[in-house]
Amino acid sequence: MEQIVMSMKETERIAILDNLAARRIKQKHASQQLGISARQVRRMVKRYRREGIAGLVHKSRGRVGNRRLASDKKAQVILRIKEQYPDFGPTLACEKLSERDGIVVSRETVRQLMIKEKLWKTHHRKKVDIHTYRERRSCVGELVQLDGSPHKWFEDRADPCTLVAFIDDATSRIMNGTFVDYEGTFTLFDAAEHYLKTHGKPLSLYVDKHSTFKINRQATIEEELKDLMPQSQFGRAMGDLRIQVIFAHSPQAKGRVERLFETLQDRLVKEMRLEGISTKEEGTKYFREVYIPKHNAKFAILPYDPINVHRVLLSSDDLSRIFTVQTVRRVSKTLVVQYKNTRYQLDTTGSNQYLLKNQQILVEENREGILVFRYKNKAIPYKVIGQIIKQPKFMQVASAKSFQERQVLIRTKDPWAEAIIIPAL
Repeated sequence: MEQIVMSMKETERIAILDNLAARRIKQKHASQQLGISARQVRRMVKRYRREGIAGLVHKSRGRVGNRRLASDKKAQVILRIKEQYPDFGPTLACEKLSERDGIVVSRETVRQLMIKEKLWKTHHRKKVDIHTYRERRSCVGELVQLDGSPHKWFEDRADPCTLVAFIDDATSRIMNGTFVDYEGTFTLFDAAEHYLKTHGKPLSLYVDKHSTFKINRQATIEEELKDLMPQSQFGRAMGDLRIQVIFAHSPQAKGRVERLFETLQDRLVKEMRLEGISTKEEGTKYFREVYIPKHNAKFAILPYDPINVHRVLLSSDDLSRIFTVQTVRRVSKTLVVQYKNTRYQLDTTGSNQYLLKNQQILVEENREGILVFRYKNKAIPYKVIGQIIKQPKFMQVASAKSFQERQVLIRTKDPWAEAIIIPAL
């Protein structure tokens, strides 16, 4: 006895067509129940009377599809994936097959082949916590999210490093980025300077509470009296440029840049592997010139408002001065300033030497370590007169003459005793 394979939809048609053949229902009723036209019902009835139940089976069942991938091409796709893209996802592997190998196949075809060859496992979506949705900003440059991600960006070809990236909140466009050793003050200054010279000044930056961005301590009495909050060097520089810095209270709050790094740790790492990139300089150039345009063309969206609100850099925005570490020091009666365990003698002439006594001056240190002392926005010449070497407490305890001196040194909370000044040669 011949077996006929039918779907549930096809088996349900048997009873309807039997009722139609017995004239218990009309063609229009059968048409409504089957969800097809009356003309198609008449065709189906003729085939049912002529072939019986087998006439209800779809004629394409068991036949090879016209769009089926040829066996040799299928073998070629599997071979290229195993040789060049074994750890790629189906989407990225499909893109690379088209770009680099000229093999055009659909993403679903690649996915099915990779699953069959055990190169890919299906993933179930994770349950995510529900957070309050925040609307995107309307314009480009209204809010730019900034963050750094330490990772093995060059895999085993180089040491781990950090990628600092800027992403626009309104469009999800990557605006800029650079590879650095670590997320520090001067590395962020370099990244911000390149961004500002390329795009201009955004209205605000959205960052986390990393110590480079935010000083996580209580305000001092002097700061409270002046109604000021502790400010990092990066925050001070952005304030000088009139760029608002907004701090995120959780990683989910700046989810756009967090999800960006998830994508980059997959796509960018593999792209640089294929290109043979193994240095931060090469990686930064490739990221800015090649990857960013390709990424934005695929993932960026249009803003609600086409206006670009980036502001141009003014002549008064002296980035060489703004992007320095600036601290305040007090001048002694002998016009000596101490900074980083080194004593500097201010070189003044005439009556200016009397004005500087016991005054506060601004010390600016650039990325090369060059210092500039300023008083009332004017640079003051100086020279090094000595280096201060702090003597550990245990050395002073050993050298103390009396029992009382040793007890005082042992009880002190400061682990360092008085500084010993070594004159400069």
